[in-house]
Amino acid sequence: QLRLRVIFLDDSERSFEVEQKVLGGDFFNKVCGHLKLLEKEYFGLEFRHHSGNYVWLELLKPLAKQIKYTNNLFFRFIVKFFPPDPGQLRRGLTRYLFALQIKQDLSNGSLTCHDNSAALLVSHILQSEVGDYDEELDCHHLEMKQYVPNQEYLDHKIVKFHKKHRGMSPAQADIQLLEVARRLDMYGIRPHPAHDGEGMRINLAVTHSGVLVFQGNTKINTFSWAKIRKLSFKRKYFLIKLHDQIGPSCKDTLEFSMASRDVCKSFWKNCVEYHAFFRLPEEPRSIQKALLFSKGSSFRYRYGRKHFF
Repeated sequence: QLRLRVIFLDDSERSFEVEQKVLGGDFFNKVCGHLKLLEKEYFGLEFRHHSGNYVWLELLKPLAKQIKYTNNLFFRFIVKFFPPDPGQLRRGLTRYLFALQIKQDLSNGSLTCHDNSAALLVSHILQSEVGDYDEELDCHHLEMKQYVPNQEYLDHKIVKFHKKHRGMSPAQADIQLLEVARRLDMYGIRPHPAHDGEGMRINLAVTHSGVLVFQGNTKINTFSWAKIRKLSFKRKYFLIKLHDQIGPSCKDTLEFSMASRDVCKSFWKNCVEYHAFFRLPEEPRSIQKALLFSKGSSFRYRYGRKHFF
């Protein structure tokens, strides 16, 4: 028996007892069962691998092959796949969990945005947590909770926006929060440090639309799935091979170096999963001609009936 600790999006914790031989998916289902979550496909369990890197729990692989120790080990239940419009998610619980994720990303600084957007986001969080504007309650909440870095400079704007939300229910406030968040450049972005072919420090990220390149918090390039012919990795190098019709003057293969082979492999796997999750349902005939394949690797990802190599 393994006793595994999970931290949820509301910062609550719970320990789960599972047998060492079970698959990662069995553990994940147990965690989702605790939440009574049905739209579980958007979420995942992240943990710190014994190599030191943060990785996703693999659902089709036994726990015993993924974790080598349990001392100080914990899993974070967080959003793994960010859809283009989370407000359209079917169930209220799913939208609520997405709202918690946005709140977490905003407070830890990973969801960066202009002051107006930050103040508007916080105002929707206040509406969800305390209801209609109340001067005393708002002041108390803003003093006690740090919703966004440098919040003290935004208090006036937050209050101004909050006054406009009168009559809005917590569920409606969550939907409005998601509507504002999804339009931000850094929505759903999990940056992976790398260097481009010229040695410049950049960040790579994968989204529902493809692979993005950032310099700091500024997006400098987008490689949509339609432009990409193949993604692969070789040692610590992440390779993007583009379709020939992109342009004769463009390189057809772009190379990015990452910190290590393990880091590179982890990002590549994340790209494979994102592509399978968002792209394959639209193009079922393309499954046989797999877009993403790395020489020497033998990973299989399965979502329902879809197989992806």
